[in-house]
Amino acid sequence: MSEGRRRRLAPSLLSADFADLASAVRAGEAAGADAFHLDVMDGHFVPNLSFGPALVQAVRARTRLPLDIHLMISHPARYARAFAKAGGSTLVFHLEAEDEPEEVLRAVRHEGVEVGAALKPGTPFDRVVPHLANLDQVLVMSVEPGFSGQTFLPAALPKLRQARAALDEIGSKADLSIDGGVTVETAPLAAREGATFFVCGNSVFVGGDVAGNLARLRAAVAEGTPREVR
Repeated sequence: MSEGRRRRLAPSLLSADFADLASAVRAGEAAGADAFHLDVMDGHFVPNLSFGPALVQAVRARTRLPLDIHLMISHPARYARAFAKAGGSTLVFHLEAEDEPEEVLRAVRHEGVEVGAALKPGTPFDRVVPHLANLDQVLVMSVEPGFSGQTFLPAALPKLRQARAALDEIGSKADLSIDGGVTVETAPLAAREGATFFVCGNSVFVGGDVAGNLARLRAAVAEGTPREVR
């Protein structure tokens, strides 16, 4: 496994209490979160609506942690500037979106922030291979994007394995991210396949014990010894 980046946990604010997001951010930060993940949905690329630049800006005003912006939208290149200016640290777009990947990469790089590419469960890993050298993150979806609280799809594991091998082969220090159904049971499985960035929603915020939940998730991630060094 590449030693370029340590394993990090990013609570997903889609699972937090929308009426009290400031408290959710404070709790996550106090509990040792490494970043926050914000899902941006347009009601077209996925059948749901969620956060826009104004919400990202409000979260940025309340934390210095990195903000991982997941653009589940049809034309991500159009919105790169808005989300970067709002405070996004990494903008992650979908390869299945209507914009050409190279167009999105240029648009995000122009704003001076990190860029990632995401793959839906049904999208083969080969789609991202031509762009690997230009990415700061590869996001493997372990649920269908659009809604929180879904069950982890085991088919994500071989895709993680492919991604880990491909990133290591080119010496990339990009994060390998897993998003969807990440729990104390599934996090070690993803860690074992080389994931370095864990998006966790319900498993952090449900029940209100953010500190305890994050601690348990971090311990679970630590249990997943990467295959190549076992």
